[in-house]
Amino acid sequence: MRITELEAGGGHELLLACEDEGAGYRGVIAVHSTALGPAVGGARFLGYASREEAVTDALRLSRGMTYKNALAGLPLGGGKSVIIGDNRVRDREAVFRAHGRFVERLGGRYITAEDVGTSPSDMEIVRRETRHVAGLLDKSGDPSPVTARGVLRAIEASARFRWGSDDLRGRRVAVQGLGHVGYHLARELRAAGARLVVADTDEGRVRRVVAECGAERVAPAEIYSVGADVFAPCALGGVLNDETIPQLRVEVVAGAANNQLLEARHGDALEARGILYAPDYVANAGGVINGCVELLGWRPEDARRKVEEIYDTLLKVFRVARAESVPTHVAADRLAEERLDAA
Repeated sequence: MRITELEAGGGHELLLACEDEGAGYRGVIAVHSTALGPAVGGARFLGYASREEAVTDALRLSRGMTYKNALAGLPLGGGKSVIIGDNRVRDREAVFRAHGRFVERLGGRYITAEDVGTSPSDMEIVRRETRHVAGLLDKSGDPSPVTARGVLRAIEASARFRWGSDDLRGRRVAVQGLGHVGYHLARELRAAGARLVVADTDEGRVRRVVAECGAERVAPAEIYSVGADVFAPCALGGVLNDETIPQLRVEVVAGAANNQLLEARHGDALEARGILYAPDYVANAGGVINGCVELLGWRPEDARRKVEEIYDTLLKVFRVARAESVPTHVAADRLAEERLDAA
């Protein structure tokens, strides 16, 4: 096992490059802030082109977790880990036991969980090496349905602020990405009466949602230009950028993906186009709230009640943005930073 501390900057407390050649493990652990409590954030397993790309992702995601937990009112800080490689690897035990050993070295300063490319089953393997892991099968379990519920509440709050009613019946929603959260969000939206148009690179996922939710399908590249009321990005980050924002034909953007804005200025670009943006770390906080069942000993009903509060939190963000004449992503950052400063 080899750990190398890297220069982080950007207000981060710690950035580590971790390698275990015998286990085929290469990863990065970033701790942005422990001002409010131990840093919590999932382990993302992706085929990054380079360690530099993985570091950039870990830094952005860990900062997002700090702000997410602060604005959700949780006594938790922000961190993230990324594992570099093919997440379809067969020998998952070797990889995730190595991950657990690196997490254990931090002594509870960082708590890992599932994320893109990982699962509760993987966290059960991590559990063999450290107790600083959440999202376990016999505890809070798969956070995806709860995250989706929170995103639905974010879409409803956005609808209320934009159109004066949170009733989604007849509203057209374009959902990008039908993985764990996107699938459950599609079901939630369908139950709320919304009309769906969907896209994913996985044909099987598309067929499933079309069959179960009566959704219309489009090619992945076409989802940005679909005429709809709401665009819900539920795939990877950076999808709101110089190329895609001019294509949007919606009034609201609210989805589950982390780091939807490629750069902060793209939040300004949405504002300039008159598109209401629900900051991602507000909308997708349901997963970490669900984790409080095991992290903080909450009852499941307490977590569910807290997820419903995403609606009110987002309305507060929108009202601050309007009162202070700033884009919504700036208003959300200010509210989160107020709590961090108080700590």
